[in-house]
Amino acid sequence: MAETIRIIGIDPGLRRTGWGVVETLGNSLRFVASGTVRSDDKADLASRLCQLHDGLAEILHIYRPDEAAVEATFVNKDATATLKLGQARGVAMLVPARAGLRVAEYAPNAVKKSVIGVGHGDKKQIHMMVKVLLPRATFDTDDAADAIAIAICHAHHRQSPAWRLAKGAAA
Repeated sequence: MAETIRIIGIDPGLRRTGWGVVETLGNSLRFVASGTVRSDDKADLASRLCQLHDGLAEILHIYRPDEAAVEATFVNKDATATLKLGQARGVAMLVPARAGLRVAEYAPNAVKKSVIGVGHGDKKQIHMMVKVLLPRATFDTDDAADAIAIAICHAHHRQSPAWRLAKGAAA
């Protein structure tokens, strides 16, 4: 008998980290909640990372997901911004890992391909397809919408042989 799996998708960012929780049962998806954890851009880096950590830890405590998925970092022209994003991504991976969850990682193009059908698309297309796939979904920022898309991507890929094999090895 199939069981309901609760998945949290996380779109890491230093200013705003989006999160979205969905449930999957077989091929069906259900929206649970979404939101954005914000850090104080006037605070020092360590304090901002703590704010992200504490916010995500609270979300995990409230919604109790079974699995987590985080978007992989892309490298841009600004090395400093890329490093800061990488640090925020580290927090986004650490919080669910410390809660005992397996954390999957997906490239932005893989997320887009899972949600809109192609590896390249703009935010409006992602938002529209999230609403088509999960009509009850609400999101307060682009980051939260992206996080829902990451959770949807994981729901589609979690049945892959590679994920099941890795899950068996971790048990």
